[in-house]
Amino acid sequence: MPLVEVRDVYKVYRRDAVEVPVLEGLDLTIERGEFLALMGPSGSGKSTLLNLLAGLDTPTSGTITVDGQEISRLKPNQLAEWRSRHVGFVFQMYNLIPVLTALQNVELPLLLTPLKKKERREHAETALRIVGLEERMHHYPRQLSGGQEQRVGIARAIVTDPTLILADEPTGDLDARSAEEILDLLDRLHAEFGKTIVMVTHDPNAAARAGRTLHLEKGRLLDGAPAARPVAAGSKEEMP
Repeated sequence: MPLVEVRDVYKVYRRDAVEVPVLEGLDLTIERGEFLALMGPSGSGKSTLLNLLAGLDTPTSGTITVDGQEISRLKPNQLAEWRSRHVGFVFQMYNLIPVLTALQNVELPLLLTPLKKKERREHAETALRIVGLEERMHHYPRQLSGGQEQRVGIARAIVTDPTLILADEPTGDLDARSAEEILDLLDRLHAEFGKTIVMVTHDPNAAARAGRTLHLEKGRLLDGAPAARPVAAGSKEEMP
């Protein structure tokens, strides 16, 4: 069974009395363990699609099923609970809380779980170790470089061992060297841990890291390269 199935999805926004169509009859299948890149011009619907997959928004019509559950039918409180267990989101601008340390930022999603304080700390430390920031866990965002801040953002995204990692322009605010380091990290999460990743990007070099690239044009998907065979998890170090 595919991990994600999007069927005949339309998304229309209203601006006063005007309807603005963003996605039009979109169909998409994502296999478990796949690394998928979404490309397209600004306004093509890439971020809207990512938000729908994350349960941050709901389609106007059509269905979205993730791991056998039709999330497009869930109520807002059900979606919030579902997101906390199944989605790790990586933002372009990191979205770290400046008054919290790296460790505390990574621990935040775990506050919604039944884990005890010691267990939350252990999970957050493991996530920071995976992204190579074990020596920076007590630093504040202002004490980190942009690339390091994004690593904290990725650690926060993986700390709950999510079903899906969704990345919205994760290298868009980084220099070339830091961008390559972040892409190497996403490669590792895919290859070693078997994580399913959907990445929105304008950068062809970033998209080339994915096993499949799809292009959005005016709310419709155009096929890119054929899908790569999903990679099974096999890391020596377990996800938190």
